[in-house]
Amino acid sequence: MDWDAIIIGAGAAGLFCAGIAGQRGLRVLVIDHSTVIAEKIRISGGGRCNFTNRDLDARSAHRHFISDNPSFCRSALSRYTPHDFIHLLSQYRIGFHEKHKGQLFCDEGSHVIIDMLLDECAAGRVERWQPCCIEAIRTISAAGDKNPQFELDTHHGSVKTRKLVIATGGLSIPKIGATDFGYRIAKQFGHKLIEPRPALVPLTFSNDQWESFGALAGISIPVRVTTGAGKSRPQFDEDLLFTHRGLSGPGILQISSYWNSGEALSIDLLPDTKIEACLKEFKSSSRKKLCTHLTDWFPQRLADAISAPFGIADRPINEIADKALKELAERIQGWQVYPNGSEGFKKAEVTRGGVDTKELSSQTMESARQPGLHFIGEVMDVTGWLGGYNFQWAWASAHACALAL
Repeated sequence: MDWDAIIIGAGAAGLFCAGIAGQRGLRVLVIDHSTVIAEKIRISGGGRCNFTNRDLDARSAHRHFISDNPSFCRSALSRYTPHDFIHLLSQYRIGFHEKHKGQLFCDEGSHVIIDMLLDECAAGRVERWQPCCIEAIRTISAAGDKNPQFELDTHHGSVKTRKLVIATGGLSIPKIGATDFGYRIAKQFGHKLIEPRPALVPLTFSNDQWESFGALAGISIPVRVTTGAGKSRPQFDEDLLFTHRGLSGPGILQISSYWNSGEALSIDLLPDTKIEACLKEFKSSSRKKLCTHLTDWFPQRLADAISAPFGIADRPINEIADKALKELAERIQGWQVYPNGSEGFKKAEVTRGGVDTKELSSQTMESARQPGLHFIGEVMDVTGWLGGYNFQWAWASAHACALAL
């Protein structure tokens, strides 16, 4: 059977691309190996799908996206914006709300996004084979044919197309079906990969490092976290969550995309507070124990852990030397920790790295090495911040590709 376009991957990018291409008159086939449709959409945002971010500015997309080729994503994001996706939702009367820093979530749950994408595919007469595994992909050329066809051997038979779209995502959350299929196809056609690694992922510490902090599991506080060196180093003001194995929460997930093994995290536990000045003011006017004042800012367990190394928690604050208060303040506002790793792809929300975008068209997502081959979504080396940015990249890259098909 011949198709105008075959899309491998029935996730956010694949279904969106298929619906648009089908409605523009193409005969489109979507193939996916999983038995469940769009599971990553279903579980995202606590089941409410943080489908985009209103604050995304395509003119400075590098602020919210990580890539070895930072300017690549700008074209697609500027041509299909959060406003465009919101307009589509309004056509389906899908309610949503803003939760935090431009993050938009569905009122009813993530299933409404999946249903909308399937309805868009139905409107374009898109055919979907699922579950269906692909055994081989090859190119075939007739005499005098400048643009070869792709031939795919699948469990449902062999199919041919001149346009093949890889929308298989990254390696994150293998239990819902993530594989390296897209990377293997990229390599087959000569593409370079930027090494895939877990991103938006909790960070872990050795047992020795974390022995005194394991008891803090479950505590969450707003912090400012940075990593790396230089003026342009990333900085996030978000919540931090202590776990039995290390640190999580939005602030840690964000910084994990930038953190490199061996680097420290610098954590300000009281951002925008001049803690040393506050402690000295308490010293001049109070006889309460230091730990009592610390609980004005922190839960008791955390206050005890912060002050424990100094041995001054139970002393009246007016009896503590200025030097000790200064050292405590420096620890609170410049806590240095060295993760030994992360929770890996099993807990990562996305994959950083992927198909090198220097070998793709930013206008069409088409390969510069193999005519007719396109890559969209997470399989590429474009990784967004937490908060709907990765879904917006899925919509934008799929839209750019569909128009080109």
